[in-house]
Amino acid sequence: MTKLSWEQAVQWLRDQSTHQELVKACYFDDPLPEAAERFWQSMEWKSIATLLPARKGNALDLGAGRGISSYALARDGWQVTALEPDPSNLVGAGAIRSLVEETGFSIKVVSEYSENLPFENDSFDLVNCRQVLHHARDLNQSCKEIFRILRPGGVMIATREHVISKKEDLQYFLDSHALHKFYGGENAFLLDEYLSAISLAGLYVEQTLAPLDSPINYFPMTLDQHFVHCTRPATVFIGEMMTNLLFSSRHAVGRALMKFLVNMLNRRDQTPGRLYSFLAVKPRPKGKS
Repeated sequence: MTKLSWEQAVQWLRDQSTHQELVKACYFDDPLPEAAERFWQSMEWKSIATLLPARKGNALDLGAGRGISSYALARDGWQVTALEPDPSNLVGAGAIRSLVEETGFSIKVVSEYSENLPFENDSFDLVNCRQVLHHARDLNQSCKEIFRILRPGGVMIATREHVISKKEDLQYFLDSHALHKFYGGENAFLLDEYLSAISLAGLYVEQTLAPLDSPINYFPMTLDQHFVHCTRPATVFIGEMMTNLLFSSRHAVGRALMKFLVNMLNRRDQTPGRLYSFLAVKPRPKGKS
């Protein structure tokens, strides 16, 4: 099979009548401003926003794609630079520029790869990486560059990163991916590889979110669907009515039981390519607040 570009692969997906739900879930649909606005309103973004610094400053959207995260950051008051090496008008820098023109938000677009960031040391308060690190050609170098350009106290958030349990799982994940067979650009790492690369770069990992911990990872599953998915084992034994009562978020016992179920299901999940997210901070020099 002749390999397509990323833009051609996404266009193929958009052209398939049977894949329109996936297209919309990936925010590949048009008009782009409406897709970006939908992302900003999503539970995924709202959950991400709660983890970001309260004080808005300079943000780098790394591997920005069509610019949906860049748009959300700008809409929330950040000064945004979008880094996107792909020039295409559908899924790259061209799309971001059109989004800027149509929405009026100020987003600076820069074309470069994460292993060689064209910015001064200590330039950004936030580096946002949505589905980016697993595409890195050199994960360790990319994390080192993120550390370099972050200001002390700055935050890196890397979301929806593909994880495998063992190296042998990678091919299974690639074979099952909807677009990899067309453009060959997907990848996944072991959880320890992500954590090691982030930590060795000098960043402190504050949170690691497993697949069912947050809408950040389990989108497009809704909150109600998440509840049903997590409580299904209990429903088999005690029925739907008792399950809904026992695991209700309206009381402390229910919240604790749900947390236990989520942790159990996360530990059991070995699905190749499952999604994890990471929140890390660049430490401040000792003696400085």
